[in-house]
Amino acid sequence: MFLIKGIKKIRSRIMHIGVHHGLDVLTIRKLYIFNQLNFLGFLTGIIIPLAALSGDGYLPVLAWFVASSPAAISLAVLISNHYRRYEQAMLIYFIFYPLTTALVYVGNIDVGIELFFILYGVLSVFFLQKIRSVFIAFFLSAACYFMTYIVVKDYHYRMADINFAFYFFNHLLAIIFIFTGLFMIKRENSSYEKRILWRNKKLKESHLKNAQQKELIQQKAIQLENKTAELTELNSLKDRLFSIISHDLKTPIYSLRNLFSSIATYDLPGEEIKVLVPDIISDLNYTTGLMENLLQWAKSQMTGYSVNMELLEVEPMIEEVKQLLRLQAETKNIYVTSKMDDTVYIYADKDMMKLVLRNLVSNAIKFTPEKGEVCIGATQHSSGVELFVKDTGMGISSDAVSKLFGGDFYSTKGTANESGTGLGLFLCKEFVVKNGGSIRVESKPGKGSKFICDLPTP
Repeated sequence: MFLIKGIKKIRSRIMHIGVHHGLDVLTIRKLYIFNQLNFLGFLTGIIIPLAALSGDGYLPVLAWFVASSPAAISLAVLISNHYRRYEQAMLIYFIFYPLTTALVYVGNIDVGIELFFILYGVLSVFFLQKIRSVFIAFFLSAACYFMTYIVVKDYHYRMADINFAFYFFNHLLAIIFIFTGLFMIKRENSSYEKRILWRNKKLKESHLKNAQQKELIQQKAIQLENKTAELTELNSLKDRLFSIISHDLKTPIYSLRNLFSSIATYDLPGEEIKVLVPDIISDLNYTTGLMENLLQWAKSQMTGYSVNMELLEVEPMIEEVKQLLRLQAETKNIYVTSKMDDTVYIYADKDMMKLVLRNLVSNAIKFTPEKGEVCIGATQHSSGVELFVKDTGMGISSDAVSKLFGGDFYSTKGTANESGTGLGLFLCKEFVVKNGGSIRVESKPGKGSKFICDLPTP
């Protein structure tokens, strides 16, 4: 275990010769391989001469020189890398290795190292960056190979005859170097490819996360804009409601105060009091309806308030509203009827729908002349329930119809000069929509009006 750790430590030091943080990842990985190959070349330059000494037969001086040259060349390469002279190291390797290998053949000696020319050519394609340098190095190795092994064939000394073990070892070493070089290149390329794929995956994840965050920010911005618009609308509505409250609520209060003040001060007889009471009752009826509308709207705006949907029978609600508005109708001699085909149910909030019916019927009475008729009814359809209030009143122009359910409170005087605020129709639309329905009106001037609420069924 200690030996393995020591070998790994030495290998790591060799790989990192000349490596610094300023280099890109691909260059560093090439340097790892190049340093290891040259360290193997250095060891080869020491081992081959020792192996040759163990064999029999005479070896020329030139063969000994070539056999030991890898140690000198690879050592020069490693030293150049150490001082970060990378181009110099490449030139030393891809020029001197082919030339010294060819030199032995020039000395008329066949030592069996021709496969190294192939190794130099392959490595030049991988390590050299400039295309011109690749072509020069590759063709130098190819030219040396053809000249020494293909063109010239008659050599005075043949290593196979002089020292076969050395000859065999040279071929085996060339094959080992070729395999080792290609294997390390493949492994580093695979590792680099995995690293690139991993980075791409992380970049995609980061991009996706950024896109999600951007989308979330956009959604938050839209929500903020909607909230701002909603708050602006509510603030405007609040101002209008305060204006209504300050103007409309004080009128019946002043009337009551004046009545009781006159009774106390002037001791009014009963006949005079009876003359004043109907107008005051009319004002109080109007104020009561306004207060109910305001309280119901305020309740709907409270935080945590939710629509209480339940199954409701329509006919009892209609009868309750008829009874509630009986006095208002009798004052103008208006006949209020109901029209129901069968028992009809809706799925809605009871308080909201009662307010909607009361406002629609009250408006119908307000805009219907004396001895007119108001009809309240409901019809069951396959898609839901049509709840309507129809009158024989003065009708509504097309321009006025478009203003009824707008953002502003729209109001006109009734047939008996009754006043209004427009708040009722505003609440009718808001509450019908909250109950999953819609409201519309069919009307022509002089031919009455029909307000229709389309509501869902269970």
